[in-house]
Amino acid sequence: NETTVTEFILLGFSSNPALRLCLFGLFSVLYSTTLMGNALVFVLICLDYRLHSPMYFFLCHLSIVDICYASNNVPHMLRNLLGQGRTISFAGCGTQIHLYLIFALTECVLLAVMSYDRYVAICHPLRYALIMNWRVCLHLAAVSWAFGFVFGTLQASLALRLPFCGPCEVDHFFCEILAVLKLACTDTTPNKVLIFAVCVCFLLFPVALILVSYLHILATILRVRSAPGWHKTFSICGSHLTVVGLFYGNAIFMYMGPRSNNSSGREKVLSLFYSLVSPSLNPLIYSLRNKQVKEALLK
Repeated sequence: NETTVTEFILLGFSSNPALRLCLFGLFSVLYSTTLMGNALVFVLICLDYRLHSPMYFFLCHLSIVDICYASNNVPHMLRNLLGQGRTISFAGCGTQIHLYLIFALTECVLLAVMSYDRYVAICHPLRYALIMNWRVCLHLAAVSWAFGFVFGTLQASLALRLPFCGPCEVDHFFCEILAVLKLACTDTTPNKVLIFAVCVCFLLFPVALILVSYLHILATILRVRSAPGWHKTFSICGSHLTVVGLFYGNAIFMYMGPRSNNSSGREKVLSLFYSLVSPSLNPLIYSLRNKQVKEALLK
């Protein structure tokens, strides 16, 4: 009695036309801000030789991840809000899941790498150029993308091999893996165990590394008696900690927090934060408030 599902229906947000139109306007502004802000940061770092340092090199990659992450989910969501794109093919849904996992996992590793860069810069300033040379930076960036691709592909391939026999309505605004797994007509426990294991590796382990890095940074700061040195250090590290707290905090709450039968609304809000709010805030929090980046922008 099983039938092959060839397409899914994304339920999205409210069915109220007026509310959907308001959401379309708000999300369009946030998406445009995400694209322009991250593209601006990327162009500034590429063009200004003073920003050719490891910290800004990793910021370039963060901007690329944010642009790709938002572009994977938001355009289809905007079509959905206008009532023009509620259906998505099985192949399109699988592509969304695959890319979503790759970019999310890559950013998890990338933020941990950036905390290590700040640790070396503050705790070992005299050896910073030696430790964080361009060969090491390229390897760290490549490892971030490789880990995201390998583990994202593994999760997506296992999820898409499951039999789906209806209903084909995804209670989300894009093909998020947990929402799609609910539609499988077989036991999804192995998939959920794999998701939990990946969360431990890509969320809890990087958070532990980041905390260790910042404990060392804090110990180093306490030995600095210069007020300008304190201000500069807190300015740089405070931005990174803000992004880390927002990103990992919401991810842990969404994928490792307690689940209930009425958690779809919470999942939509948290996914919206990843798809729009965080990518649009990252350039402002992390880059455009930085003195060197503002000078490059003025130039």
